[in-house]
Amino acid sequence: MTPDDMVKAAIDVADEGMACGEMPIGAVVEMGGRIVARAFTRDVSLGRRLVHADLLAMIEADEQLGWGPRPHPVRLAVNLEPCLMCLGAAMALKVTEVYYGLESPADGGSAVAATWPGSPDLPWYRAPAITGGIRRAQVRDQFSRYCERAPESGRRRWAASLTALPDPTGSAQAP
Repeated sequence: MTPDDMVKAAIDVADEGMACGEMPIGAVVEMGGRIVARAFTRDVSLGRRLVHADLLAMIEADEQLGWGPRPHPVRLAVNLEPCLMCLGAAMALKVTEVYYGLESPADGGSAVAATWPGSPDLPWYRAPAITGGIRRAQVRDQFSRYCERAPESGRRRWAASLTALPDPTGSAQAP
């Protein structure tokens, strides 16, 4: 699967979550050309904070893949940049590459991954290569649609801040 295919799949999962009343955040875990796990954020339905899409998808993948050696690299795609917690989980799962659509300046982990020093004591605990901006406009539109129907809340205000991020050429998009 290409990174574009993977992010498209994460966007589709995020749409499923939004249809269930959740924020539009979706993730897929891929290995050897097939999606082995998928999830959307479940904070509304479960009433909990640590149920991010990427974390839930990686937990599902970990249950399926187990501890042993893997025949192919494990890759993660999320429509929104993974937070620091999910970046740590990706490192623990030995995810080699992460792809995402829209950056999350308030809590995104890409900057930490870019400067992760690694350690000879834990040579397997490495930051994955991270590529963002895949289908970025589509994800920004997804958050705009969420804002149109979501009730006023901190979640909605945060989502609106994502829709107002300037595009890579420097111009802002109206929320």
